[in-house]
Amino acid sequence: MTAMISVEAVPTRLGWDCEVEVTEGEVISRHNVRLRASDLERWRRAPDETPESLVTGAFEFLLAREDGTQILKSFEMADIPRYFPEFDEEMRKR
Repeated sequence: MTAMISVEAVPTRLGWDCEVEVTEGEVISRHNVRLRASDLERWRRAPDETPESLVTGAFEFLLAREDGTQILKSFEMADIPRYFPEFDEEMRKR
């Protein structure tokens, strides 16, 4: 089953607050991800990549490893590599 990922990014002084909703069948989980401008620069594939598409890619990565309900409810995007060291390399490949 493919998860549906919805991201709404709201600009902040340092980057974006992203409200993420993951729907897996009947189960919906909601998450808040803080994305700094420097993180967008670090992981984006193209100069015009949006915060929404980057966070969607991060959630695709996370959902390949765990259910949406297991993903932290609130976190900094930069924290993901602490839990998944392969994150940097995988984000560059996508």
